[in-house]
Amino acid sequence: MNILETIVANKKLEVISRNLEVSISDLETSDLFQRETLSLREFLLDKNRTGIIAEYKRKSPSKGVINNISTVEEVTKAYAQSASGISVLTDEKFFGGKVDDLLKARSNQVPILRKDFMIDEYQIIEAKSIGADVILLIAACLTVSEVKQFAGLAKRLGLEVLLEIHNDEELGHICADIDFVGVNNRNLKTFEVDINTSLNLINKIPTEKLAITESGISNVDSIVTLKQAGYKGFLIGENFMKEPDPSIAFAHFVQQLKAKLG
Repeated sequence: MNILETIVANKKLEVISRNLEVSISDLETSDLFQRETLSLREFLLDKNRTGIIAEYKRKSPSKGVINNISTVEEVTKAYAQSASGISVLTDEKFFGGKVDDLLKARSNQVPILRKDFMIDEYQIIEAKSIGADVILLIAACLTVSEVKQFAGLAKRLGLEVLLEIHNDEELGHICADIDFVGVNNRNLKTFEVDINTSLNLINKIPTEKLAITESGISNVDSIVTLKQAGYKGFLIGENFMKEPDPSIAFAHFVQQLKAKLG
């Protein structure tokens, strides 16, 4: 099995276990389940924001431990100053994330993306119950009908939906209930990164869906290039989290970006 297949196989077992621990009815009675969500679309289009979706990420299958020192509270508080959104990884086995991380980040008044491998409706209901505003659906591990089913449920719950694609074939997963199309420059099967993936796909994304580019963005020049190509959102995680102090790294990056864009 490749990396993605291994992650998905483990996720199926994890969902069964979580369902036994906390039922859907329990999730639906949480305080956060009733909160009104924030719109990532509005924040991405806000000219006072940067378009950056900054990610809290402890480790990855390709890089191992990235940062297991900086806390989710301190990092996301810094992100919230200028980011258009915050991405929080909740996969524990492969990325070192926790559901509790998103709960801790919820005190920030910016949209939060639950970054995980969503393969069951339970996870979408859980996302709503822990304070997420947006969910991620990855085309590479879902069928077209599953994307439609999961996106429809998310919209009924008041959540926005980011569909992640990697190639031309996955454009067919785009449906009416998708809010954003994210192009991941990292191939989830090989974990190789190529920013040209985003540049090659931008003109094939429906104009009514905001385009977001993900992974491999390590400098402001890349953002300028991708912004000129038509991207509205820029998901960046490792670039900040690999630094001794992600908060300072993020602030410095934003300063450089604003200077570059004038």
